Amino acid sequence: MNTYETVFILNPVLSDEQIKETVQKYEEFLVSKGAEMVSKEDWGLRKLAYPIQHKKSGFYHLFEFKAPGEAIEPLELAFRRDERMMRYLTVRLDKHAIAWAEKRRNRRQQEKA
Repeated sequence: MNTYETVFILNPVLSDEQIKETVQKYEEFLVSKGAEMVSKEDWGLRKLAYPIQHKKSGFYHLFEFKAPGEAIEPLELAFRRDERMMRYLTVRLDKHAIAWAEKRRNRRQQEKA
């Protein structure tokens, strides 16, 4: 199993309930494909560098998970079919990126405390 990181941007016109529902849907989708969630982060509403679908902001979310390679294509297909999804990017993490992601998670936990 490889470690992956997916960042996706949701449409800013969605309600808080719709956002939670969408994030939950994709988390359950990954788990159903044999993935193990390492962490989830909600980065909130952020301004985009350039307009996407005539929108200037979007809700950012990050998933870090371990999954077989066959789980990525169905996930991205579901992203493409979902009108709430503005952009997404999935990358496979190497050992250095995994270590960096762990440092980032620890740093975020310390900031919350």
